Amino acid sequence: MRPSKTDLARDILQAHTGALGMRERRTLILCDGRRDLAELVQLLGQDAPLLVQRLVQAGYLVDGSRMQVTAPAAAVVASATTPGPRRSLVAAKVYLSGMLELQRDDGARHHRDRLQARLDDAAMLDALADAFRFLEGRVAATLAGRIRQRLFEALPTEALPRMHESLVPQEENALR
Repeated sequence: MRPSKTDLARDILQAHTGALGMRERRTLILCDGRRDLAELVQLLGQDAPLLVQRLVQAGYLVDGSRMQVTAPAAAVVASATTPGPRRSLVAAKVYLSGMLELQRDDGARHHRDRLQARLDDAAMLDALADAFRFLEGRVAATLAGRIRQRLFEALPTEALPRMHESLVPQEENALR
């Protein structure tokens, strides 16, 4: 099983209401249709299957692997070659906001509030880069690497070069 978020889950994550606890929110953030239950157990702990099952029953998650198996081959190929709804500044903002919410302190709150402000695309990319750098300094290197990977998967392809440039350490920029 590769759990994937439903529209209800995306709405609840973006709304930041108290409807879900921290573990449920984190689970929803990590359930992207690519990770299987074994990977989720590594990230969330041994109770991940029960947590996923509860979120499926509540309508927040669906089995993404079943959807891919039953989809016509042409649709699968088309979805793999064209950017889908996941590739947007909004998706990147929602993802990083969720990761910041897990930190639960004033610094994280500041970055999350900045992401929630109505910013133009350039300012949003700057805010995303600042938020990532903040998280990178707070979490383990392996988690920071996964956050960076997911951030780059969520961003629109045209924003990737600028984000990469923003996140390259200053020493590397000086060598170029």
